[in-house]
Amino acid sequence: MPDALISIVIPCRNEAANLPLLIDEVEAAMAGRDFELIIVNDGSTDDTASVLAAQAALRPFPVRELRHRKSAGQSLSVRSGAWAARGGIVATIDGDGQNDPQYIPMLVDALRQAGPDFGAAQGQRLKRRDSKVKQLASRFANWLRGAILNDDTRDTGCGLKAIHTDILRKLPFFDGTHRFVPALVIQEGYRVVHCDVVDRSRRHGKSNYGIFDRGLQGVLDLAGVWWLRRRRRRMPKVEEISRG
Repeated sequence: MPDALISIVIPCRNEAANLPLLIDEVEAAMAGRDFELIIVNDGSTDDTASVLAAQAALRPFPVRELRHRKSAGQSLSVRSGAWAARGGIVATIDGDGQNDPQYIPMLVDALRQAGPDFGAAQGQRLKRRDSKVKQLASRFANWLRGAILNDDTRDTGCGLKAIHTDILRKLPFFDGTHRFVPALVIQEGYRVVHCDVVDRSRRHGKSNYGIFDRGLQGVLDLAGVWWLRRRRRRMPKVEEISRG
């Protein structure tokens, strides 16, 4: 994998109205850098496919569409993007426009500068634009997760992340992996660097992810990750000794 190439993975479902401006912003943020854009069309029923075809023809950089026939969720969309990535680092960002692409270079640079002991850079949102109910629910979920997993991360739900591609591919994927990336990266024997980012409001459409419909599932996922960390030893770093 070319170390300089950055693979930007955007999971999206029914975000046709948001994608052109988001791609404009990615292009501006990544000026002077070598990158590819991988947009995972997660079973969209709107004009996402035609919008992406038009965008791919317009842009001077690769705009790749991966299409799920049926929606598989955000985490498995990230997995699809990770296995298609050609770059040494995968940067993820949500497709709804709430994440600002200007922070992608900061996350990538923070990960590279942190050194070989670090496997991921995690964005942590400031000035949340969600409803108060959603903010409180997220705050409680993050507190509970941190108390149980001790991953030293204030906000794992932020879609802005940068992860070494080979490490991302090693993570166990399930419907909810994207909310546990720091804990799973730590489980692989690496550390996580954190970067504050500023949240913003969604421009078009409505969220594909509710509050109460994922609450029970989140608790079950948390229990599963806790079990995994208890039963699986932290992965050793392997070094072959040269004998001349």
